[in-house]
Amino acid sequence: MSSRRGFLQKCSAGGGAFVFGGLLTACGSGTASTGLPEGVNDANGASRPLGNGGQALPRSGWTMRDEGDAHKATWMAFVASDAIWEAWQVAPVQDALARIANAIVQFEPVNMLVNQRDLAIARQKLDPRVKLLVAGLDDLWIRDTGPVFVVHQNGEKAGVNFNFNGWGKKQVYANDGKVAGFVTQQAGVRMLPTKLVLEGGGIEVDGKGTAIITESCVLNPNRNPGLSKADCEAELNALLGIRKVIWLPGIAGKDITDGHTDFYARFARPGVVVAGFDPDPGSYDNAVTTRHLQILRAATDANSQPLQVVTIEAPGRIRPEFASKTFAPGYINFYLVNGALIMPEFGDAAADANAKARYMELFPGRAIVQLNIDPIAAGGGGIHCTTQQQPA
Repeated sequence: MSSRRGFLQKCSAGGGAFVFGGLLTACGSGTASTGLPEGVNDANGASRPLGNGGQALPRSGWTMRDEGDAHKATWMAFVASDAIWEAWQVAPVQDALARIANAIVQFEPVNMLVNQRDLAIARQKLDPRVKLLVAGLDDLWIRDTGPVFVVHQNGEKAGVNFNFNGWGKKQVYANDGKVAGFVTQQAGVRMLPTKLVLEGGGIEVDGKGTAIITESCVLNPNRNPGLSKADCEAELNALLGIRKVIWLPGIAGKDITDGHTDFYARFARPGVVVAGFDPDPGSYDNAVTTRHLQILRAATDANSQPLQVVTIEAPGRIRPEFASKTFAPGYINFYLVNGALIMPEFGDAAADANAKARYMELFPGRAIVQLNIDPIAAGGGGIHCTTQQQPA
């Protein structure tokens, strides 16, 4: 079966027939709170100047907060183009995106980007509390295309634009390359530029100065040719407040992301890491996840404290309907929202229950919501990949 990943390997990085025009204006679908500053390019068409009276943004003193900290809103993108996905996958992918958004909006506002052509179907499938904003989009992975929100020590907030380039020019990105700027503007904050090329899924932080990054992604010549670890660390210190990077090797070329961190290791909270492990000796991920566990267990955080590493194995089987070589059946790609954790289930009753139980132990006081996201997993992604948090 041809898959999203298979198509991407054949696809050029330019624009052409897959481009749906420029970014457009906001279009509301509900009346509940959206997480947007009142009056900033909202459904009423109002706008206000973005803070600090035009003064230049500081180049240091920023912090990327832990995902588990309070959110103002979640950002998503409701799109599944048949130029990228197979035609039969489009409706199921939209349904899965709706399940994710409709679960999150029970806990916090959701702002959903949507192509004009998909606006009517988005209104049908989404909870009316989900705020719709019309924008040009190529694909749904806003964790990678959207901005990384940061907070300055002076209280100002900004969105870092990490120059999305289609995961190393493997996919069209004429529209998705503009998403970070669009979201930053709609959020009512200024954009913080950088020469670094990376994606939000490629970096995991604890909010206290520690990051986990895969070399296969950020140091890949298809993103940052000639960039050294020291170069990357210096820039991330200024942009995100990172004082210590734990480098995992990852693995390049096996999927479009070149091995994003958020499928391998995530912070449950400062000092505690949830890591994936593939026990199948025949899998290409077996050796790399074994090595990752060795590195994480020997690592310390930015405050020189050892990490507690909790492993969660992938399910042993999945439902057959969306099974493919690119199916991503891991539990590590969860998403934290206000008061809850949103995670997948794959139809392996024992493994699904075990993963949920582990997260109940790690996140006491949070509701644990499991969703069937098989159509999105078939595209090589997960819940975290489809979301981007805006801190409160």
